[in-house]
Amino acid sequence: MAKSKSLYICSVCGYESPKWFGCCPGCGEWNTMNEEIVSQTVAAKSKNARPVQSLRLDEIKGDSGVRYQTGLKELDRVLGGGLVKGSIVLLSGDPGIGKSTILLQVCQTIHSDLDILYISGEESAHQIKLRARRLGVDNPRLRVMSETDVLSIVDYIRAEKPGVVIVDSIQTMDYADVASSPGSVTQVRESAGVFMRTAKTLGIPILLVGHVNKDGNIAGPKVLEHIVDAVLYFEGNRNFSYRILRAVKNRYGSTNEIGVFEMLDKGLVEVENPSLMLISGKPKNTPGSCIACAMEGSRPILAEVQALVTPTGFGNPRRMSTGFDYNRTAMLLAVLEKRAGYFFGNMDTYVNVVGGLKLDEPATDLSVAMALVSSLKDAVVSDDTLAFGEIGLAGEIRGVSNCEQRVREAVRLGFSRCIIPRHNLKTLSASIAGDTEIIGVRTVREAFEAVTK
Repeated sequence: MAKSKSLYICSVCGYESPKWFGCCPGCGEWNTMNEEIVSQTVAAKSKNARPVQSLRLDEIKGDSGVRYQTGLKELDRVLGGGLVKGSIVLLSGDPGIGKSTILLQVCQTIHSDLDILYISGEESAHQIKLRARRLGVDNPRLRVMSETDVLSIVDYIRAEKPGVVIVDSIQTMDYADVASSPGSVTQVRESAGVFMRTAKTLGIPILLVGHVNKDGNIAGPKVLEHIVDAVLYFEGNRNFSYRILRAVKNRYGSTNEIGVFEMLDKGLVEVENPSLMLISGKPKNTPGSCIACAMEGSRPILAEVQALVTPTGFGNPRRMSTGFDYNRTAMLLAVLEKRAGYFFGNMDTYVNVVGGLKLDEPATDLSVAMALVSSLKDAVVSDDTLAFGEIGLAGEIRGVSNCEQRVREAVRLGFSRCIIPRHNLKTLSASIAGDTEIIGVRTVREAFEAVTK
């Protein structure tokens, strides 16, 4: 028999309680406890439990390491080499960022021997056909289903056994055994659990599209991210044409890799050389600009950092930062004033990373500081100069990892001067020293004077 009861469930962490709380006891968030009617199936307890067994590690056989190439190199890079057989991947991002677009393109570029099932709970089959025609997708092995009932979908998957399954989106799925509406915490959790068991049992990779809420987090319980094998985020501003695909969780690969795409009329196009894209169009001989080099996984990426320093017209100067952490910008300004003698107390300061890229690596501190000082002093940092290094509170330039990879990327793109921490000089090979001028510095003032003398 079945019965129902009312529960209050946190929309952030999934904490359940029979009574309402203003502040969730599980995660501490306010006004996140939503009432839901949950049906429970009461089953008779069996005296004889299902027998279970364990295996030694060397007894386990299988091809779980098999990866399917998606045909998009940038996506394969983020996934760690391709789709793992039996894995379940969650792709999330803002509305209109390109989640459905890239998955429909994968249906065209993925291995030709795989049957693909594209399940949409938001669009009709006719709408998907129109979008596929615009993107040039005409794979004869692609089947489309417009359905939201989870149990019906799973029965179809078990019967047909497609090679890859795409679910767009998990928030539209309806699990009949749960009384709450689609998109609720319970529905999302149970639906994802069913797809997870299906993927592991049949060895079929399943890709789920996940919506985000107004805070930018994946809608539904946090346990959704724990269930899946990989969580991918599409980043970027819809006002820019570039999109960055980043893995925040990956059981089968690195979480440091990124993929760069450009949104065009015919869909997403891979950007194989993001460094060249991000520094193209850099103004010549303009103060307040410096090239930074950040490591994204195994890939060094060059980006232009711009700064504008101008006298304030108000009592308190403004501080704005786009693409770089605001608090770290404030720290760098304090270090420049206290340790290097550059005064920003009555100046408005604006920092911007061109192209919509977000720099969160400490190695980009030096380039941000040099851009700020360059704008303050109205002195140009030459266009063929690149700088990287972490700045400490004592004003020192500390060493960074992967120094030689960063320098080689700069040489490949035609930079003739690299400002690096002095500590990293001894880690560079002798062969690279003849390709570019490498200057090791200990302080910010030393670095700035080296490029403006």
